[in-house]
Amino acid sequence: MLIDYLPLIFYFAIAVVFACFAITASYLLGQRKRTVLKEATYECGMTTYGSSFRRIPIKYYIIAMLFLIFDIEIVFLYPWAVIFKELKVFGLISMSVFIGILIIAYIYIWKKGALEWE
Repeated sequence: MLIDYLPLIFYFAIAVVFACFAITASYLLGQRKRTVLKEATYECGMTTYGSSFRRIPIKYYIIAMLFLIFDIEIVFLYPWAVIFKELKVFGLISMSVFIGILIIAYIYIWKKGALEWE
């Protein structure tokens, strides 16, 4: 049984050895000259003035999380669409309930004002 996994173990061992070799070679052969320019914060090619730390509004995170939630929910529609004919009425009803819950959630966050970008 273990012989079946031998190619996989061999492939994993080669990957680990190569990663260790690349890191070691980079450490031994790389230059280590520290300059003020290298230590400076890099912001899209523009020189930063003052503190680069600033607070990001919570609205940004809320909209990002809502986007991820609704985006991931769309992933569940694809497998359903692939086997739609096999599921027949049960698949239609279950997906209708699923989409109904999504619509209710969307209306809820819309009424709460979570999608308003002020």
